[in-house]
Amino acid sequence: MWEQVQETVSYIKEKTGFTPEYGVILGSGLGSFTDDIEIAFTLPYNEIPNFPVSTVEGHKGALVFGTIGDKNVVAMQGRFHFYEGYDMKQVTFPVRVMNYLGVTKLIVSNASGGVNPNYEVGSIVLIKDHINMMPEHPLRGKNDERFGPRFVNMSEPYSLKMIAKAREIAKQANIEVVDGVYMGLQGPTFETLSEYRMVKNIGADCVGMSTVPEVIVARHMDLETFGLSVITDMGDEENIEEVNHEEVLKAAQKAEPSVRLIIKELIKQY
Repeated sequence: MWEQVQETVSYIKEKTGFTPEYGVILGSGLGSFTDDIEIAFTLPYNEIPNFPVSTVEGHKGALVFGTIGDKNVVAMQGRFHFYEGYDMKQVTFPVRVMNYLGVTKLIVSNASGGVNPNYEVGSIVLIKDHINMMPEHPLRGKNDERFGPRFVNMSEPYSLKMIAKAREIAKQANIEVVDGVYMGLQGPTFETLSEYRMVKNIGADCVGMSTVPEVIVARHMDLETFGLSVITDMGDEENIEEVNHEEVLKAAQKAEPSVRLIIKELIKQY
């Protein structure tokens, strides 16, 4: 994988000559964050050597390079999921690439189902921790020490400093945010009512099909990481029949202006 990462990094550097400090992974319905970027280059995934191609509706499929304020940023318009058929090394490959392009801080966003009764559709969750229930681990197999250590300390997967800054930004903008624990499950089925109950009983506040592998790999390479989730459905008796991908995208798009503001200001100010 080392050689593939370096080949991809060389191609991107040759095409853009750009060194980003921030990497941003945009989840379902949150792709128009790139409107906040002063765009310098856009590279479609299908033109980048060794890159997977996103197959999910609501995920556009391009790397966008540019600036927000005085910070250099690379944003992924569309991420990769284990349920699409990729293995975990492919799912997390772009995080490796971003690191070797120069990224030191990673921001991940997603849409998720809420099980915390204090949440409602549209709630914005600052992810404080996660529970990994994915069936494959992105660091399984022989460890390449050039990327990071064999055993990774996960005591602070999501940067407490970045969470505090995001909370401050939200307060100034009168945007309500909540803290929460995110659980990663494989998908692509939405959870059954019993599975939603399990998620809650295990100690998570929301559940989705992404983010956890990318954050694990980011921490493997010691990237400072921040995660944010939009609650797009509630996993309870009253709401479960309404859960479908179209409704998820609609709910994410409604919350998108607030999410965009938090991410944009976090990049500018942190």
